[in-house]
Amino acid sequence: MSLDQTPINQLITDNIDTWTSTVKTKATTGRGSSKKLELYGVKKLRELILELAVRGKLVPQDPSDEPASVLLEHIATKKAKLIKEKKIKRQKSLGDVAKEEELFDTPDGWVWTRISEIAEIGPRNNATNDDDEVSFVPMPLITTNYDGSHGSEKRVWKEIKKGYTHFQNGDIALAKITPCFENSKAAVFSGLEGGVGSGTTELHVARPVPDLFNPRFVLLYLKAPMFLKVGETKMTGSAGQKRVPKDFFSGNPLPFPPSNEQHRIVAKVDELMTLCDQLEQQTEASIAAHQVLVTTLLDTLTSSANAEELMQNWQMVAEHFDTLFTTEESIDQLKQTILQLAVMGKLVPQDPNDEPAAKLLERIAIEKAQLIKEKKIKKQKALPPITDDEKPFELPSGWEWERVGTFGVVGTGATPSRSNPKYWDSPDHNWVSSGETANLFVGQTKEKVSELAIKETNVSVYPVGTLIVAMYGQGKTRGQVTELSEPAGTNQACAAISLIEPNTAHKDFVKLYFRKSYEELRSNAAGGAQPNLNVSKVQNTIIAVPPLAEQHRINAKVHSLLELCESLKCNLSKAQVTQHHLTDAIVEQAV
Repeated sequence: MSLDQTPINQLITDNIDTWTSTVKTKATTGRGSSKKLELYGVKKLRELILELAVRGKLVPQDPSDEPASVLLEHIATKKAKLIKEKKIKRQKSLGDVAKEEELFDTPDGWVWTRISEIAEIGPRNNATNDDDEVSFVPMPLITTNYDGSHGSEKRVWKEIKKGYTHFQNGDIALAKITPCFENSKAAVFSGLEGGVGSGTTELHVARPVPDLFNPRFVLLYLKAPMFLKVGETKMTGSAGQKRVPKDFFSGNPLPFPPSNEQHRIVAKVDELMTLCDQLEQQTEASIAAHQVLVTTLLDTLTSSANAEELMQNWQMVAEHFDTLFTTEESIDQLKQTILQLAVMGKLVPQDPNDEPAAKLLERIAIEKAQLIKEKKIKKQKALPPITDDEKPFELPSGWEWERVGTFGVVGTGATPSRSNPKYWDSPDHNWVSSGETANLFVGQTKEKVSELAIKETNVSVYPVGTLIVAMYGQGKTRGQVTELSEPAGTNQACAAISLIEPNTAHKDFVKLYFRKSYEELRSNAAGGAQPNLNVSKVQNTIIAVPPLAEQHRINAKVHSLLELCESLKCNLSKAQVTQHHLTDAIVEQAV
Protein backbone atom coordinates (compact mmCIF):
# COMPACT_ATOMS: atom_id res chain seq x y z
CA MET A 1 0.00 0.00 0.00
CA SER A 2 1.54 3.31 -1.07
CA LEU A 3 0.85 6.53 0.77
CA ASP A 4 0.83 8.39 -2.53
CA GLN A 5 -2.59 6.86 -3.22
CA THR A 6 -3.70 6.48 0.42
CA PRO A 7 -4.10 9.35 2.93
CA ILE A 8 -2.47 8.85 6.32
CA ASN A 9 -5.85 8.52 8.05
CA GLN A 10 -6.81 5.65 5.75
CA LEU A 11 -3.40 4.03 6.28
CA ILE A 12 -4.13 4.05 10.00
CA THR A 13 -7.72 2.84 9.79
CA ASP A 14 -7.01 0.17 7.16
CA ASN A 15 -4.40 -1.37 9.47
CA ILE A 16 -6.08 -0.68 12.80
CA ASP A 17 -5.93 -4.34 13.86
CA THR A 18 -2.20 -4.45 13.20
CA TRP A 19 -1.47 -1.32 15.23
CA THR A 20 -3.55 -2.48 18.20
CA SER A 21 -2.79 -6.21 18.24
CA THR A 22 0.98 -6.16 17.70
CA VAL A 23 2.53 -6.32 21.16
CA LYS A 24 5.91 -7.30 22.54
CA THR A 25 6.32 -9.03 25.90
CA LYS A 26 8.51 -7.24 28.44
CA ALA A 27 8.05 -9.77 31.28
CA THR A 28 6.62 -13.28 31.44
CA THR A 29 6.11 -14.12 35.10
CA GLY A 30 3.53 -13.25 37.73
CA ARG A 31 0.11 -11.68 37.57
CA GLY A 32 0.94 -8.16 36.54
CA SER A 33 -0.82 -5.60 34.40
CA SER A 34 -0.70 -4.74 30.73
CA LYS A 35 2.46 -2.74 31.52
CA LYS A 36 4.27 -6.05 31.07
CA LEU A 37 3.47 -5.64 27.37
CA GLU A 38 4.92 -3.05 25.01
CA LEU A 39 2.31 -1.89 22.51
CA TYR A 40 4.70 -2.37 19.60
CA GLY A 41 2.14 -1.59 16.88
CA VAL A 42 1.19 1.80 18.35
CA LYS A 43 4.85 2.58 18.97
CA LYS A 44 5.69 1.90 15.31
CA LEU A 45 2.68 3.99 14.23
CA ARG A 46 4.00 6.95 16.26
CA GLU A 47 7.41 6.54 14.63
CA LEU A 48 5.79 6.35 11.20
CA ILE A 49 3.88 9.59 11.81
CA LEU A 50 7.13 11.39 12.70
CA GLU A 51 8.92 9.92 9.70
CA LEU A 52 6.18 10.94 7.26
CA ALA A 53 5.99 14.39 8.85
CA VAL A 54 9.64 15.28 8.25
CA ARG A 55 9.63 13.76 4.74
CA GLY A 56 6.75 15.97 3.60
CA LYS A 57 4.30 13.08 3.22
CA LEU A 58 1.91 13.86 6.06
CA VAL A 59 0.01 16.85 4.68
CA PRO A 60 -0.48 18.09 1.09
CA GLN A 61 1.75 20.88 -0.22
CA ASP A 62 0.17 24.22 -1.10
CA PRO A 63 1.75 25.87 -4.19
CA SER A 64 0.74 29.28 -2.82
CA ASP A 65 3.01 28.86 0.24
CA GLU A 66 6.11 31.04 0.25
CA PRO A 67 9.01 28.63 -0.55
CA ALA A 68 11.37 27.66 2.25
CA SER A 69 14.29 29.17 0.27
CA VAL A 70 12.70 32.61 0.73
CA LEU A 71 12.12 31.81 4.41
CA LEU A 72 15.84 31.03 4.80
CA GLU A 73 16.68 34.42 3.28
CA HIS A 74 14.44 36.13 5.86
CA ILE A 75 16.12 34.14 8.65
CA ALA A 76 19.60 35.05 7.39
CA THR A 77 18.67 38.74 7.23
CA LYS A 78 17.22 38.79 10.74
CA LYS A 79 20.13 36.75 12.10
CA ALA A 80 22.62 39.26 10.64
CA LYS A 81 20.67 42.10 12.25
CA LEU A 82 20.73 40.36 15.68
CA ILE A 83 24.48 39.80 15.34
CA LYS A 84 25.02 43.44 14.44
CA GLU A 85 22.97 44.49 17.48
CA LYS A 86 25.10 42.08 19.56
CA LYS A 87 22.00 40.19 20.70
CA ILE A 88 23.50 36.93 19.47
CA LYS A 89 27.07 35.89 18.74
CA ARG A 90 28.43 35.32 15.27
CA GLN A 91 29.06 31.62 14.76
CA LYS A 92 31.00 29.76 12.13
CA SER A 93 28.85 28.76 9.16
CA LEU A 94 28.92 25.07 8.28
CA GLY A 95 27.99 25.85 4.68
CA ASP A 96 25.12 24.83 2.44
CA VAL A 97 23.95 21.22 2.40
CA ALA A 98 25.60 19.46 -0.53
CA LYS A 99 23.51 17.28 -2.82
CA GLU A 100 25.26 14.12 -1.59
CA GLU A 101 24.34 15.01 2.02
CA GLU A 102 20.61 15.02 1.31
CA LEU A 103 18.98 11.97 2.89
CA PHE A 104 15.92 11.85 0.60
CA ASP A 105 14.09 13.85 -2.06
CA THR A 106 12.05 16.65 -0.53
CA PRO A 107 8.75 18.02 -1.92
CA ASP A 108 8.62 21.20 -3.99
CA GLY A 109 9.11 24.28 -1.86
CA TRP A 110 11.33 22.53 0.71
CA VAL A 111 15.08 23.04 1.15
CA TRP A 112 17.86 21.35 3.05
CA THR A 113 19.56 23.45 5.74
CA ARG A 114 21.21 23.03 9.15
CA ILE A 115 20.04 24.02 12.63
CA SER A 116 23.09 26.29 12.92
CA GLU A 117 21.75 28.34 9.96
CA ILE A 118 18.36 29.03 11.56
CA ALA A 119 19.29 29.27 15.25
CA GLU A 120 22.02 30.25 17.70
CA ILE A 121 23.79 27.18 19.11
CA GLY A 122 24.58 27.10 22.85
CA PRO A 123 23.01 30.48 23.78
CA ARG A 124 23.51 32.31 27.09
CA ASN A 125 20.96 34.22 29.18
CA ASN A 126 22.97 37.40 29.74
CA ALA A 127 20.12 39.82 30.51
CA THR A 128 18.73 37.94 33.51
CA ASN A 129 19.11 39.52 36.96
CA ASP A 130 20.74 37.46 39.73
CA ASP A 131 17.73 37.65 42.05
CA ASP A 132 15.12 36.76 39.42
CA GLU A 133 13.09 33.60 39.93
CA VAL A 134 13.67 31.25 37.00
CA SER A 135 13.20 27.59 36.09
CA PHE A 136 15.65 24.72 36.59
CA VAL A 137 15.20 21.62 34.40
CA PRO A 138 17.16 18.46 35.31
CA MET A 139 17.25 15.56 32.84
CA PRO A 140 14.53 13.49 34.61
CA LEU A 141 12.03 16.32 33.95
CA ILE A 142 12.61 16.20 30.18
CA THR A 143 10.17 13.69 28.72
CA THR A 144 10.39 11.47 25.64
CA ASN A 145 7.00 12.73 24.42
CA TYR A 146 6.79 13.79 20.79
CA ASP A 147 5.63 17.32 21.82
CA GLY A 148 8.80 18.08 23.78
CA SER A 149 7.00 18.62 27.07
CA HIS A 150 9.03 19.01 30.26
CA GLY A 151 8.78 19.86 33.93
CA SER A 152 10.74 22.41 35.92
CA GLU A 153 11.74 23.52 39.41
CA LYS A 154 11.65 27.12 40.63
CA ARG A 155 15.10 28.56 41.50
CA VAL A 156 16.88 31.91 41.88
CA TRP A 157 19.05 32.75 38.86
CA LYS A 158 22.28 33.42 40.77
CA GLU A 159 22.15 29.86 42.16
CA ILE A 160 22.04 28.17 38.75
CA LYS A 161 23.52 30.58 36.20
CA LYS A 162 26.97 28.99 36.43
CA GLY A 163 27.79 25.38 35.65
CA TYR A 164 24.52 24.64 33.85
CA THR A 165 23.08 24.87 30.34
CA HIS A 166 21.15 28.09 29.61
CA PHE A 167 17.86 28.32 27.69
CA GLN A 168 14.66 30.36 27.36
CA ASN A 169 11.11 29.85 26.13
CA GLY A 170 11.13 28.67 22.52
CA ASP A 171 14.62 27.15 22.63
CA ILE A 172 15.10 23.67 21.18
CA ALA A 173 17.03 21.17 23.32
CA LEU A 174 18.38 17.69 22.59
CA ALA A 175 19.70 15.26 25.20
CA LYS A 176 23.19 14.34 24.07
CA ILE A 177 24.15 11.50 26.43
CA THR A 178 23.26 7.81 26.19
CA PRO A 179 20.62 6.44 26.77
CA CYS A 180 18.67 9.72 26.92
CA PHE A 181 19.49 10.52 23.28
CA GLU A 182 18.40 7.11 21.98
CA ASN A 183 15.22 7.35 24.08
CA SER A 184 14.35 10.60 22.29
CA LYS A 185 14.62 13.05 25.17
CA ALA A 186 14.28 16.47 23.54
CA ALA A 187 12.24 19.58 24.25
CA VAL A 188 11.00 22.94 23.09
CA PHE A 189 11.10 24.94 26.31
CA SER A 190 7.88 26.67 27.36
CA GLY A 191 6.26 28.02 30.50
CA LEU A 192 9.60 28.81 32.13
CA GLU A 193 9.54 31.04 35.19
CA GLY A 194 10.38 34.55 33.95
CA GLY A 195 10.77 33.03 30.49
CA VAL A 196 14.27 31.69 31.17
CA GLY A 197 16.07 28.89 32.93
CA SER A 198 19.02 26.53 33.07
CA GLY A 199 19.44 22.82 33.58
CA THR A 200 21.37 19.67 32.95
CA THR A 201 24.68 20.05 31.15
CA GLU A 202 23.81 17.00 29.03
CA LEU A 203 21.85 19.11 26.52
CA HIS A 204 22.57 20.69 23.15
CA VAL A 205 20.48 23.87 22.84
CA ALA A 206 19.49 25.90 19.78
CA ARG A 207 17.79 29.32 20.06
CA PRO A 208 15.69 29.89 16.91
CA VAL A 209 15.75 33.18 15.05
CA PRO A 210 12.48 34.40 16.60
CA ASP A 211 9.03 34.22 15.01
CA LEU A 212 10.10 33.05 11.56
CA PHE A 213 9.64 29.27 11.80
CA ASN A 214 7.97 26.70 14.04
CA PRO A 215 10.54 25.20 16.48
CA ARG A 216 8.26 22.22 17.04
CA PHE A 217 8.81 21.11 13.44
CA VAL A 218 12.55 20.97 14.13
CA LEU A 219 11.76 19.01 17.29
CA LEU A 220 9.82 16.45 15.23
CA TYR A 221 12.95 15.90 13.15
CA LEU A 222 15.10 15.45 16.27
CA LYS A 223 12.67 12.74 17.39
CA ALA A 224 12.29 11.04 14.00
CA PRO A 225 13.78 7.50 13.73
CA MET A 226 16.03 8.50 10.81
CA PHE A 227 17.74 11.21 12.89
CA LEU A 228 18.15 9.00 15.96
CA LYS A 229 19.62 6.12 13.92
CA VAL A 230 22.26 8.35 12.35
CA GLY A 231 22.94 10.05 15.67
CA GLU A 232 23.73 6.73 17.34
CA THR A 233 26.49 6.12 14.79
CA LYS A 234 28.02 9.55 15.51
CA MET A 235 28.23 9.20 19.31
CA THR A 236 31.68 9.38 20.89
CA GLY A 237 33.08 8.44 24.29
CA SER A 238 33.29 5.32 26.43
CA ALA A 239 30.48 2.84 27.07
CA GLY A 240 27.78 4.32 29.29
CA GLN A 241 29.13 7.83 28.70
CA LYS A 242 28.67 8.20 24.94
CA ARG A 243 27.49 11.55 23.66
CA VAL A 244 26.26 13.09 20.42
CA PRO A 245 28.79 15.74 19.32
CA LYS A 246 27.76 19.38 19.12
CA ASP A 247 28.72 19.51 15.43
CA PHE A 248 26.25 16.73 14.64
CA PHE A 249 23.44 18.57 16.41
CA SER A 250 24.21 21.88 14.73
CA GLY A 251 25.33 20.61 11.32
CA ASN A 252 23.27 17.54 10.47
CA PRO A 253 21.16 18.18 7.34
CA LEU A 254 17.63 19.33 8.21
CA PRO A 255 14.70 19.08 5.76
CA PHE A 256 12.96 22.46 5.95
CA PRO A 257 9.42 23.13 4.65
CA PRO A 258 7.68 26.47 4.02
CA SER A 259 6.55 28.18 7.23
CA ASN A 260 2.82 27.61 6.62
CA GLU A 261 3.43 23.93 5.92
CA GLN A 262 5.44 23.62 9.14
CA HIS A 263 2.38 24.73 11.09
CA ARG A 264 0.10 22.36 9.17
CA ILE A 265 2.48 19.46 9.81
CA VAL A 266 2.71 20.15 13.55
CA ALA A 267 -1.10 20.42 13.79
CA LYS A 268 -1.54 17.14 11.90
CA VAL A 269 1.00 15.38 14.12
CA ASP A 270 -0.90 16.61 17.18
CA GLU A 271 -4.14 15.24 15.73
CA LEU A 272 -2.64 11.84 14.86
CA MET A 273 -0.75 11.46 18.14
CA THR A 274 -4.03 12.06 19.97
CA LEU A 275 -5.48 9.22 17.91
CA CYS A 276 -2.49 7.07 18.95
CA ASP A 277 -3.22 7.92 22.59
CA GLN A 278 -6.79 6.71 22.11
CA LEU A 279 -5.64 3.50 20.41
CA GLU A 280 -3.20 2.93 23.26
CA GLN A 281 -5.85 3.45 25.92
CA GLN A 282 -8.32 1.15 24.14
CA THR A 283 -5.67 -1.54 23.69
CA GLU A 284 -4.58 -1.36 27.33
CA ALA A 285 -8.20 -1.52 28.46
CA SER A 286 -8.76 -4.56 26.23
CA ILE A 287 -5.64 -6.27 27.59
CA ALA A 288 -6.68 -5.51 31.17
CA ALA A 289 -10.20 -6.86 30.55
CA HIS A 290 -8.74 -9.99 28.98
CA GLN A 291 -6.48 -10.45 32.01
CA VAL A 292 -9.43 -10.12 34.41
CA LEU A 293 -11.36 -12.71 32.40
CA VAL A 294 -8.43 -15.16 32.45
CA THR A 295 -7.92 -14.69 36.19
CA THR A 296 -11.62 -15.07 36.96
CA LEU A 297 -12.06 -18.26 34.95
CA LEU A 298 -8.88 -19.87 36.26
CA ASP A 299 -9.88 -18.99 39.82
CA THR A 300 -13.12 -20.93 39.32
CA LEU A 301 -11.00 -24.05 38.74
CA THR A 302 -9.04 -23.80 41.99
CA SER A 303 -12.16 -22.91 43.97
CA SER A 304 -14.19 -25.87 42.63
CA ALA A 305 -15.81 -27.74 45.51
CA ASN A 306 -15.53 -31.19 43.96
CA ALA A 307 -14.48 -33.11 40.85
CA GLU A 308 -17.89 -32.66 39.20
CA GLU A 309 -17.84 -28.89 39.64
CA LEU A 310 -14.21 -28.78 38.45
CA MET A 311 -15.15 -30.56 35.22
CA GLN A 312 -17.99 -28.09 34.63
CA ASN A 313 -15.70 -25.12 35.20
CA TRP A 314 -12.97 -26.66 33.07
CA GLN A 315 -15.46 -27.09 30.22
CA MET A 316 -16.14 -23.37 30.35
CA VAL A 317 -12.40 -22.63 30.11
CA ALA A 318 -11.91 -25.21 27.33
CA GLU A 319 -14.65 -23.68 25.18
CA HIS A 320 -12.74 -20.38 25.06
CA PHE A 321 -9.20 -21.80 25.18
CA ASP A 322 -8.05 -20.16 21.92
CA THR A 323 -9.17 -16.69 22.97
CA LEU A 324 -8.11 -16.92 26.61
CA PHE A 325 -4.48 -17.99 26.33
CA THR A 326 -3.16 -15.50 23.81
CA THR A 327 -0.39 -13.85 25.86
CA GLU A 328 2.65 -15.15 27.70
CA GLU A 329 1.19 -13.85 30.93
CA SER A 330 -2.09 -15.76 30.52
CA ILE A 331 -0.17 -18.94 29.67
CA ASP A 332 1.96 -18.47 32.80
CA GLN A 333 -1.24 -18.09 34.80
CA LEU A 334 -2.49 -21.35 33.31
CA LYS A 335 0.75 -23.05 34.37
CA GLN A 336 0.35 -21.77 37.93
CA THR A 337 -3.26 -22.95 37.99
CA ILE A 338 -2.17 -26.43 36.86
CA LEU A 339 0.36 -26.55 39.70
CA GLN A 340 -2.23 -25.26 42.16
CA LEU A 341 -4.74 -27.94 41.16
CA ALA A 342 -1.99 -30.54 41.42
CA VAL A 343 -1.00 -29.73 45.00
CA MET A 344 -4.65 -29.48 46.10
CA GLY A 345 -5.49 -32.96 44.76
CA LYS A 346 -7.83 -31.64 42.06
CA LEU A 347 -5.83 -32.48 38.94
CA VAL A 348 -6.30 -36.24 38.82
CA PRO A 349 -9.01 -38.43 40.38
CA GLN A 350 -8.37 -40.21 43.68
CA ASP A 351 -8.32 -44.01 43.74
CA PRO A 352 -9.67 -45.57 46.97
CA ASN A 353 -7.39 -48.56 46.33
CA ASP A 354 -4.25 -46.41 46.68
CA GLU A 355 -2.18 -46.94 49.81
CA PRO A 356 -2.84 -43.81 51.96
CA ALA A 357 -0.09 -41.24 52.45
CA ALA A 358 -0.03 -42.09 56.17
CA LYS A 359 1.59 -45.43 55.32
CA LEU A 360 4.29 -43.68 53.27
CA LEU A 361 5.01 -41.31 56.14
CA GLU A 362 5.19 -44.22 58.60
CA ARG A 363 7.86 -45.91 56.45
CA ILE A 364 9.78 -42.65 56.22
CA ALA A 365 9.69 -42.28 60.04
CA ILE A 366 11.05 -45.80 60.48
CA GLU A 367 13.79 -45.21 57.88
CA LYS A 368 14.71 -41.88 59.49
CA ALA A 369 15.01 -43.46 62.96
CA GLN A 370 17.30 -46.13 61.53
CA LEU A 371 19.53 -43.51 59.85
CA ILE A 372 19.78 -41.63 63.14
CA LYS A 373 20.66 -44.85 64.94
CA GLU A 374 23.38 -45.58 62.38
CA LYS A 375 24.60 -41.99 62.84
CA LYS A 376 24.16 -41.30 59.14
CA ILE A 377 22.04 -38.25 59.97
CA LYS A 378 21.78 -36.19 63.15
CA LYS A 379 18.76 -36.28 65.41
CA GLN A 380 16.93 -33.01 65.13
CA LYS A 381 14.65 -31.13 67.47
CA ALA A 382 11.04 -32.29 67.05
CA LEU A 383 8.97 -30.01 64.82
CA PRO A 384 5.73 -28.54 66.23
CA PRO A 385 2.41 -30.22 65.40
CA ILE A 386 0.44 -28.72 62.51
CA THR A 387 -2.44 -26.54 63.68
CA ASP A 388 -5.75 -26.16 61.84
CA ASP A 389 -4.92 -22.51 61.14
CA GLU A 390 -1.87 -23.60 59.15
CA LYS A 391 -3.87 -25.78 56.76
CA PRO A 392 -4.80 -23.70 53.69
CA PHE A 393 -7.38 -26.11 52.23
CA GLU A 394 -9.24 -29.35 52.92
CA LEU A 395 -7.36 -32.47 51.90
CA PRO A 396 -8.73 -35.24 49.68
CA SER A 397 -9.14 -38.67 51.19
CA GLY A 398 -5.84 -40.47 51.69
CA TRP A 399 -3.72 -37.28 51.84
CA GLU A 400 -1.81 -35.99 54.89
CA TRP A 401 -0.35 -32.67 56.00
CA GLU A 402 3.33 -32.90 56.96
CA ARG A 403 6.31 -30.64 57.52
CA VAL A 404 9.27 -30.88 55.15
CA GLY A 405 11.67 -31.46 58.03
CA THR A 406 9.75 -34.60 59.05
CA PHE A 407 10.32 -36.52 55.83
CA GLY A 408 13.54 -34.79 54.77
CA VAL A 409 16.80 -33.42 56.15
CA VAL A 410 17.33 -29.72 55.49
CA GLY A 411 20.82 -28.24 55.37
CA THR A 412 22.62 -25.33 53.79
CA GLY A 413 26.14 -24.34 52.82
CA ALA A 414 28.65 -21.53 52.94
CA THR A 415 30.91 -19.35 50.83
CA PRO A 416 34.58 -20.21 51.40
CA SER A 417 36.84 -17.20 51.94
CA ARG A 418 37.61 -15.46 48.65
CA SER A 419 40.96 -14.39 50.05
CA ASN A 420 42.17 -17.99 50.17
CA PRO A 421 42.91 -19.06 46.57
CA LYS A 422 43.36 -22.68 47.66
CA TYR A 423 39.61 -22.87 48.23
CA TRP A 424 38.88 -21.90 44.62
CA ASP A 425 41.88 -22.83 42.46
CA SER A 426 41.15 -26.54 42.32
CA PRO A 427 37.76 -27.32 40.66
CA ASP A 428 37.00 -30.44 42.70
CA HIS A 429 33.32 -29.89 43.58
CA ASN A 430 30.33 -28.10 42.07
CA TRP A 431 29.09 -25.20 44.17
CA VAL A 432 25.53 -23.89 43.68
CA SER A 433 24.57 -20.24 44.14
CA SER A 434 20.97 -19.08 44.62
CA GLY A 435 20.81 -17.69 41.07
CA GLU A 436 21.44 -21.18 39.68
CA THR A 437 18.22 -22.54 41.20
CA ALA A 438 16.13 -20.89 38.46
CA ASN A 439 16.40 -23.99 36.23
CA LEU A 440 14.73 -27.31 37.00
CA PHE A 441 18.09 -29.11 37.20
CA VAL A 442 21.64 -28.01 37.89
CA GLY A 443 24.75 -30.03 37.01
CA GLN A 444 28.02 -28.25 36.28
CA THR A 445 28.05 -24.96 38.17
CA LYS A 446 29.59 -21.59 37.28
CA GLU A 447 31.97 -21.78 40.24
CA LYS A 448 33.60 -24.77 41.88
CA VAL A 449 35.38 -25.26 45.21
CA SER A 450 38.30 -27.40 46.22
CA GLU A 451 38.44 -30.47 48.45
CA LEU A 452 40.28 -28.30 50.97
CA ALA A 453 37.28 -25.93 51.12
CA ILE A 454 35.01 -28.87 51.90
CA LYS A 455 37.30 -29.97 54.75
CA GLU A 456 37.93 -26.57 56.30
CA THR A 457 34.63 -24.70 55.79
CA ASN A 458 30.89 -25.31 56.26
CA VAL A 459 30.33 -26.38 52.66
CA SER A 460 28.76 -29.85 52.47
CA VAL A 461 28.53 -31.94 49.30
CA TYR A 462 24.98 -33.14 48.61
CA PRO A 463 24.17 -36.15 46.41
CA VAL A 464 22.33 -36.31 43.08
CA GLY A 465 18.57 -35.84 43.57
CA THR A 466 18.91 -33.32 46.42
CA LEU A 467 16.47 -30.41 46.08
CA ILE A 468 18.05 -26.96 46.34
CA VAL A 469 15.82 -24.04 47.34
CA ALA A 470 16.89 -20.39 47.07
CA MET A 471 16.38 -18.77 50.47
CA TYR A 472 17.19 -15.19 49.49
CA GLY A 473 18.46 -13.06 46.68
CA GLN A 474 17.32 -10.03 44.73
CA GLY A 475 15.93 -9.26 41.31
CA LYS A 476 16.92 -11.49 38.43
CA THR A 477 19.49 -13.34 40.55
CA ARG A 478 16.76 -14.89 42.68
CA GLY A 479 15.89 -18.44 41.69
CA GLN A 480 13.35 -20.90 43.06
CA VAL A 481 13.93 -24.63 43.38
CA THR A 482 16.19 -26.98 41.45
CA GLU A 483 17.46 -30.54 41.64
CA LEU A 484 21.07 -31.69 41.60
CA SER A 485 21.92 -33.81 38.57
CA GLU A 486 25.51 -33.94 39.86
CA PRO A 487 26.82 -33.83 43.46
CA ALA A 488 27.36 -30.27 44.69
CA GLY A 489 27.79 -27.98 47.65
CA THR A 490 25.83 -24.76 48.05
CA ASN A 491 26.33 -21.27 49.33
CA GLN A 492 24.59 -19.97 52.44
CA ALA A 493 21.70 -18.55 50.39
CA CYS A 494 20.46 -22.04 49.52
CA ALA A 495 18.65 -24.74 51.48
CA ALA A 496 19.37 -28.37 50.53
CA ILE A 497 16.52 -30.85 51.05
CA SER A 498 17.60 -34.51 51.18
CA LEU A 499 14.48 -36.71 51.21
CA ILE A 500 14.43 -39.82 53.39
CA GLU A 501 12.16 -41.62 50.91
CA PRO A 502 14.26 -42.17 47.78
CA ASN A 503 11.21 -42.75 45.55
CA THR A 504 11.42 -40.55 42.43
CA ALA A 505 7.69 -39.79 42.41
CA HIS A 506 7.84 -38.46 45.98
CA LYS A 507 10.85 -36.27 45.18
CA ASP A 508 9.20 -34.94 42.00
CA PHE A 509 6.00 -34.10 43.88
CA VAL A 510 7.86 -32.22 46.64
CA LYS A 511 9.75 -30.31 43.96
CA LEU A 512 6.47 -29.51 42.23
CA TYR A 513 5.02 -28.27 45.54
CA PHE A 514 7.92 -25.86 46.05
CA ARG A 515 7.60 -24.62 42.45
CA LYS A 516 3.97 -23.76 43.09
CA SER A 517 4.37 -22.30 46.58
CA TYR A 518 7.78 -20.63 46.37
CA GLU A 519 6.61 -17.04 45.91
CA GLU A 520 4.05 -17.48 48.68
CA LEU A 521 6.70 -18.89 51.02
CA ARG A 522 8.97 -15.94 50.29
CA SER A 523 6.21 -13.36 50.73
CA ASN A 524 5.28 -14.83 54.12
CA ALA A 525 8.89 -14.87 55.28
CA ALA A 526 10.41 -12.10 57.38
CA GLY A 527 12.71 -9.48 55.97
CA GLY A 528 10.87 -6.32 54.90
CA ALA A 529 11.24 -5.38 51.22
CA GLN A 530 13.25 -8.53 50.52
CA PRO A 531 11.71 -11.25 52.70
CA ASN A 532 14.02 -14.21 53.16
CA LEU A 533 13.68 -17.86 54.04
CA ASN A 534 16.02 -19.72 56.36
CA VAL A 535 16.66 -23.38 57.16
CA SER A 536 14.10 -23.38 59.97
CA LYS A 537 11.36 -21.93 57.73
CA VAL A 538 12.10 -24.51 55.03
CA GLN A 539 12.00 -27.31 57.63
CA ASN A 540 8.64 -26.07 58.90
CA THR A 541 7.10 -25.67 55.45
CA ILE A 542 3.83 -27.64 55.33
CA ILE A 543 3.13 -29.89 52.34
CA ALA A 544 -0.02 -31.79 51.47
CA VAL A 545 1.29 -35.31 50.81
CA PRO A 546 -0.77 -37.56 48.50
CA PRO A 547 -0.65 -41.34 48.34
CA LEU A 548 2.48 -42.45 46.49
CA ALA A 549 0.51 -43.91 43.56
CA GLU A 550 -1.38 -40.64 43.16
CA GLN A 551 1.91 -38.74 43.20
CA HIS A 552 2.89 -40.74 40.10
CA ARG A 553 -0.35 -39.78 38.35
CA ILE A 554 -0.08 -36.11 39.37
CA ASN A 555 3.53 -35.80 38.18
CA ALA A 556 2.69 -37.36 34.79
CA LYS A 557 -0.34 -35.10 34.31
CA VAL A 558 1.56 -31.95 35.28
CA HIS A 559 4.38 -32.86 32.90
CA SER A 560 2.03 -33.31 29.94
CA LEU A 561 0.03 -30.13 30.68
CA LEU A 562 3.13 -27.98 31.15
CA GLU A 563 4.46 -29.31 27.84
CA LEU A 564 1.20 -28.10 26.29
CA CYS A 565 1.77 -24.67 27.86
CA GLU A 566 5.29 -24.49 26.42
CA SER A 567 3.89 -25.45 23.02
CA LEU A 568 1.35 -22.63 23.32
CA LYS A 569 4.16 -20.21 24.20
CA CYS A 570 6.22 -21.35 21.23
CA ASN A 571 3.31 -20.86 18.82
CA LEU A 572 2.56 -17.48 20.39
CA SER A 573 6.17 -16.40 19.95
CA LYS A 574 6.12 -17.39 16.28
CA ALA A 575 2.86 -15.51 15.75
CA GLN A 576 4.29 -12.41 17.44
CA VAL A 577 7.36 -12.48 15.21
CA THR A 578 5.11 -12.68 12.14
CA GLN A 579 3.00 -9.79 13.45
CA HIS A 580 6.10 -7.66 14.10
CA HIS A 581 7.36 -8.32 10.57
CA LEU A 582 3.96 -7.36 9.15
CA THR A 583 3.94 -4.12 11.15
CA ASP A 584 7.48 -3.25 10.06
CA ALA A 585 6.59 -4.01 6.44
CA ILE A 586 3.58 -1.65 6.53
CA VAL A 587 5.78 1.09 7.98
CA GLU A 588 8.56 0.58 5.43
CA GLN A 589 6.10 0.54 2.54
CA ALA A 590 4.43 3.73 3.74
CA VAL A 591 7.74 5.61 3.98
